[in-house]
Amino acid sequence: MAVHYKDYYQVLGVSKNASQDEIRKAFRKLAREYHPDVAKDKKGAEAKFKEINEANEVLGDPQKRKKYDELGMEWERGGFQAPPEGHWSSGNGFGGEGFSDFFEAFFGGGARSGGGGFGRGPSGRMPKGPFGPVRHEPQDLEAEVHVSVEEALEGAKKRVSFRKAAHSLPETLEVRIPKGVCEGQKVRLAGKGSHGGDLLLKVSIAPHPRYQVEGSDLVSDVAVSAWKAVLGSEVEVATPDGSVRMKIPAGTQPGRRFRLRGRGLPKRNKERGDFYAQIRVVLPVECSAEEQARWEALADLERSGE
Repeated sequence: MAVHYKDYYQVLGVSKNASQDEIRKAFRKLAREYHPDVAKDKKGAEAKFKEINEANEVLGDPQKRKKYDELGMEWERGGFQAPPEGHWSSGNGFGGEGFSDFFEAFFGGGARSGGGGFGRGPSGRMPKGPFGPVRHEPQDLEAEVHVSVEEALEGAKKRVSFRKAAHSLPETLEVRIPKGVCEGQKVRLAGKGSHGGDLLLKVSIAPHPRYQVEGSDLVSDVAVSAWKAVLGSEVEVATPDGSVRMKIPAGTQPGRRFRLRGRGLPKRNKERGDFYAQIRVVLPVECSAEEQARWEALADLERSGE
């Protein structure tokens, strides 16, 4: 089956020389626009959101991005070679659905055999040796499963696709992700691996349209008006556990972070990381005549103190 090249830079609307920060900002902007929870066209937005997430999965990871850029140059020169036999891929993506065939063929987290050995042939039959069928030791397989922040906290059911051997048909399982899983944790499915081994699902926290993931901590921008930052006020902060009223002291500078303890992601010790509200001061784009006069009065007051 032909695999069509995907231009992830075009998907995110960034240049090939874009910095990692520019890629992150472009993803967050598009993710907010096309998130199925807020978009009017739910079906169209869901497909677009998956495409955006797939592009970020590659370009947001420097190693995957390097591999992708090298692949692009080979593709343009006509020197592209199909991936070798033995390439394994897992078909899960953000929200539990599969990434594209292109991603799976070249960048999938990959279900990989825990050891070497023969697999079943294309016919599905066990290969034969000089004394009858070859017996295989049970082998564990690994695959990556992407879960959202909310799913990590509350648990979820996910559909995961994987291959037990290079030429075998994909298998799809519906698995239960327990409440409180953390980044890098492995969920073991007994007997679902190769030749009776286990399938190990490595948890990866997917990018989120509202929160930045920093280890077990979450960071969210909180927009406040200039006067609230200068005079101090209270703001409402949306966290995965619900909204919280938080005091902003007078003289708060843009970029300052306020910590809400224990409202981040789960840790391996069953505790939770912290949630950080990062202040973003919003300035008016247009001012009324009265507002303009007040800003000018403030400017005059500052000049008089110089």
